Amino acid sequence: MATDTLRRIILFIVLCLVQGLVLNHINLFGYATPLLYVYMALTFPRGYPRWAILLWCFFLGLSVDTFTNTPGVAAASMTLVGLLQPFVLELFMQRDSEENFKPTLMNLGYVSYIYYMLLLLSIYCIAYYSIEMFTFFNWLQWVECVVGSLLITSVLVFVIEHMRR
Repeated sequence: MATDTLRRIILFIVLCLVQGLVLNHINLFGYATPLLYVYMALTFPRGYPRWAILLWCFFLGLSVDTFTNTPGVAAASMTLVGLLQPFVLELFMQRDSEENFKPTLMNLGYVSYIYYMLLLLSIYCIAYYSIEMFTFFNWLQWVECVVGSLLITSVLVFVIEHMRR
């Protein structure tokens, strides 16, 4: 348990620094910003306590909000993803899987992992940009931001999972 907590702390710090120092400065075509820190929410195993997932996601979102000067947007969106992650994971794994099943590309398989990743990232991007824009008057810009960020973040997460093998 101590090594898992240490790994989570290191992942937390690395994702926070990479997002704050590098990825926040990337804005492809004026819409697509990579939101790689959501990767942490994808990595929680099956038996992980739900309260701990919520706390990890909330504090990671709060840390990113501090870097990006978006008061509460990332924290609220990450908390929503942390709330839904155990339920979404149950949709894509086999029922007879072990209690500490880790959702990786190798464990879930390509198709299931891509669906799992895309569903959680879609929920995050929709919540993030809905809260950030707080209006649907310019819905085309909202759709471009959601789809662009979803695509670029999905590619980055998929690359990380491939390298992790």
